[in-house]
Amino acid sequence: MSADPTSDNAPATAFLRERLDALRRTGLARSLRHLRGMPGPTVRLNGREVLLLCSNNYLGLAGDERVKEAARRAVDSFGCGSTGSRLISGNLELYERLERELAAFKGAEAALVFTSGYQANVGTVSALAGPGDVIFSDALNHASLIDGSRLARAEIVVYGHCDAGDLETKLAKRTAARRRLILTESVFSMDGDLAPLVEINALAKQHGAMLMVDEAHATGVFGPNGAGRIEQLRLQGQVHIQMGTFSKALGSLGGYIAGSNDLIRFLLQQARSFVFTTGLPPAVLAASSEALRLVREEPQRRAALWRNVALLQEGLREREFPLGPAQSQILPVRCGEDRGTMAACRFLLRKGVFVQGIRPPTVPPGTSRLRIAASASHSEEQIGAALDAFSALRSVLRSRSKKFTRQDSGVLASIPSGT
Repeated sequence: MSADPTSDNAPATAFLRERLDALRRTGLARSLRHLRGMPGPTVRLNGREVLLLCSNNYLGLAGDERVKEAARRAVDSFGCGSTGSRLISGNLELYERLERELAAFKGAEAALVFTSGYQANVGTVSALAGPGDVIFSDALNHASLIDGSRLARAEIVVYGHCDAGDLETKLAKRTAARRRLILTESVFSMDGDLAPLVEINALAKQHGAMLMVDEAHATGVFGPNGAGRIEQLRLQGQVHIQMGTFSKALGSLGGYIAGSNDLIRFLLQQARSFVFTTGLPPAVLAASSEALRLVREEPQRRAALWRNVALLQEGLREREFPLGPAQSQILPVRCGEDRGTMAACRFLLRKGVFVQGIRPPTVPPGTSRLRIAASASHSEEQIGAALDAFSALRSVLRSRSKKFTRQDSGVLASIPSGT
């Protein structure tokens, strides 16, 4: 037998190396960074402690002692795994409590927890729409909403990003559809901008369409109780389908859908990503319940987050870094060019600040960026240290007599690897 498992089947696998080589040539090849220790305001990376400014742990709950203790108690009481899908043997009693708490939190009749946010979106969209239906999707929706739409085999109509006028025009042209479903995020994960939910909700009512809002990056962050943009805009009870995750501000894992009793009963029957997957471990469910309690009862976490957001925004703008349309805790510094984006990422990391570069296909070509994510857990001194690193980056750019703009950002690629 050949020692190389691919040698006897080289023609069939040659495309793998070809595609990998192409990704490397274009600067789009990715690799994993090996982080050590508990995620918090800092993390160990490549043997040194660095500020972590690209995490979705917006409220610092991933390392909260009360959340960890809830997880430990659940392991002691229920073990490590759910041992089956929820419709067979995996529907642990912890689910009942979490879903009851979620429904109250989101102002809905009922809720259903999925194993991940991706599964929640894919399963829900593909269950609610099919041939003969039309899905209206924001141009910058998350991949999970796009993939769910493709699986549905419905007609997909993409409307301009956050453009309620374009959505209205396209809704008016699809009156013959059996059903119409509008999909949008409330806080867009790569630009940090906000969807015009009031206008979109009004259009859904006017045209008899269902509206599904992805609140993954809004839950815990917006609203008087942290329930998201829908709560902040007083739209609870009006939006048909509220989606969210535990893996962002709540520091745990899993996704959920909140809505009417009929919606939840329907998804329990028809959402394939719910039916055909193993339930979440007890520790995760208990941690999510505790994190949800802390979000409701500790508004000071959101206040600390927004203070840090303001400090970062002001400091970055003083240093002439373009933040684009950011209206949330997500602050994108647009670089445009892929290699330059990663050069800036490496430069900042050498200065002790980990801000990941984001490239296609996560974002459209020509819009690569440094995605800065503020957290409540960072101190004012740590925010200052991060801004010092950006000052150093700005000095490097100025020394090359270049201005950092979307049109002329290729200078970043000229930063030597040892700078």
